[in-house]
Amino acid sequence: VQLQASGGGLVQAGGSLRLSCAYSGGTFGNYNIAWFRQAPGKEREFVAKIRRTGGYTYYADSVKGRFTVSRDNAKKTVSLQMNSLKPEDTAVYYCAANTYYYTTDSALWPYWGQGTLVTVSS
Repeated sequence: VQLQASGGGLVQAGGSLRLSCAYSGGTFGNYNIAWFRQAPGKEREFVAKIRRTGGYTYYADSVKGRFTVSRDNAKKTVSLQMNSLKPEDTAVYYCAANTYYYTTDSALWPYWGQGTLVTVSS
C-alpha cells in the first residue's frame, strides 16, 4: 500500500484548499482512509476519516462543519475539502490507511503517505 498526499499550500484565513490522497497497491476498496495533521511542536492529531465503502465519515470536533472527506474508489483517491480555514489549521497533513475503521488512534493506521504542508495566514 502506498499513499501520496498533495494539494497543500499557503492560504489566507477564511480561504479553502483541497487535499488529495492517491493510493496504489492492493485493493483500494479494502481500506479505510483517514487524514491526520501535525502542527509544529505538537503531536499528530486525527482530522477526518472515511470508511472503505465511502458510506461513513467521521470528523474531529475542531474541523466539523468546515472540512469534508470524500473518496472515489474508481480513481483510487480520497479528497479533503477544507473551507473556512483558520490559522490553527496550519500543519502538515497526512493521509493514512487501515482495515479497522473504528479508531482515531494514529498507531492503528499502519500505512502512511508523506505529508503535505498547509499554512493559513491571519
